[in-house]
Amino acid sequence: MKRKTSIAIVALVLALSVILSACSSNGSNSGGEKNVDSVETKTYHAVMAIPMFQTEPKDFQLVEDEINKRMKEKINATVDIVPIAFGNWQQQTNLMLTSGEKLDLLITMAGTYASQAVTGKLAPLDDLLASKGQGIAEALGEKYLNATKVDGEVYGVPTIRDLAANYEYVMRKDLVDKYQIDLSSIKTLDDVERVLQIIKDNEPGITPIVPGGGGSTGMLAGYNKFDFLGDSNGVLMDPNELTVTNYYETSEYKELVTKMHDWYNRGFILRDSATNQVAANQLVKAGKAFSYLANGKPGFAAQESRAAGMEMVSVELNGPLATTTNVTGLMWSVAQNAENKEKAMEILNLFYTDKEIVNLINWGIEGQHYQIVEGDIIDFAPDVDASNTGYLPNWDWLTGNAYLSYIYKGGDPEIWTKTKEFNDNATASKALGFTFNVEPVKNEYTAITNVTNQFKVGLESGTLDPEKVLPEFIDKLKAAGIDKLIAEKQKQLDEWAQQNIIE
Repeated sequence: MKRKTSIAIVALVLALSVILSACSSNGSNSGGEKNVDSVETKTYHAVMAIPMFQTEPKDFQLVEDEINKRMKEKINATVDIVPIAFGNWQQQTNLMLTSGEKLDLLITMAGTYASQAVTGKLAPLDDLLASKGQGIAEALGEKYLNATKVDGEVYGVPTIRDLAANYEYVMRKDLVDKYQIDLSSIKTLDDVERVLQIIKDNEPGITPIVPGGGGSTGMLAGYNKFDFLGDSNGVLMDPNELTVTNYYETSEYKELVTKMHDWYNRGFILRDSATNQVAANQLVKAGKAFSYLANGKPGFAAQESRAAGMEMVSVELNGPLATTTNVTGLMWSVAQNAENKEKAMEILNLFYTDKEIVNLINWGIEGQHYQIVEGDIIDFAPDVDASNTGYLPNWDWLTGNAYLSYIYKGGDPEIWTKTKEFNDNATASKALGFTFNVEPVKNEYTAITNVTNQFKVGLESGTLDPEKVLPEFIDKLKAAGIDKLIAEKQKQLDEWAQQNIIE
């Protein structure tokens, strides 16, 4: 009798469980919320948009399938990785963010990040990082994570790469050796000038120096002595002080553009430097150039050597400086319209903490696309090379935590250790974390941009004579409203400092 009673009780409990479960399910559906079971047991399918800087590798889907196999085992989620050509990136992602199209994770960039955050296109991440993204926060560190805040909230997490920038002078090693140029003696632009004279005197078929920013950017692109606060329209001449200055009317700017004009007149600089669209390393590769100035990082000379097809060497002119623009240049964000933001953060956390996932998306499938040589050093798989591999996107700096990424044979085995030291030891601008909202002066900002487009590259490429043109440039900037813009930037910076800087 007792056995029958026990069976009856068990049966009643099970029946009630089924009824309660059905009621709970119906209640959730009628309220428009997710079924609890769908959150706990059903695999979440996310969409992840990422910029592609080359043709999509033929084995992209194969690698994605392998990522999803592992991801499902680890966190019961899969991801549809959507590569978008960089030229179409801004237009296509804006459409995805505003149209309600399914989107969970996307790369965000300085220049558009802040406006996307304040207009509600991106999800705030502080709570998500605390609950589902602790590995991201730990890998980045407080200094760089806080630098992404907009109105006190994090909306993007930087990819872990070089998060600061120095200023380097890059040269062809064969000519450095040929003329016994002492690299240790090159510390300033005046020292660079002496090297340029050697090349001008002895290598008539080679331009001594070309713009290093890629495209028509002028000779000073990447100059990092100051914090340009994102746009150069009001800068911190001293990154340790919070005084916003009109850079273009300073004696320092006049001195720099006067030097560039002198170099141009002496035949040091590429004659069409104001309109040149060819990358500096490609001009070197073509045998047309000896050197250039550019933002650098650990391993920069090796990177440029691969691109130029010949060995390059570099010297540091200004040490690493971390600014908001450096940090927010490439970040991952969660779209506000993501269906399950918690699961999206779990997925993102894997790209910052899970070595297996990181190296799948970076290098493909072991044994098919690459093989491990020793430790974290890899090489192409047998019978595979750069010309026939099915997967080599070269985006370890874009996908999450590069510190976990393998290193191809021939690269510096210590590159990620050096990069971490570079980031950790970089001088942080006192305004690290400040982002200027141009909305209050958007008309002035547009007018100023039109003026700088007219004069800036010409002056900084050495083409225009600053004695004649610089006063006109400054006058037109003032007429466009640069003083009003600087006053607004100073006001916002002061308000930001009150909230964020403890003296």
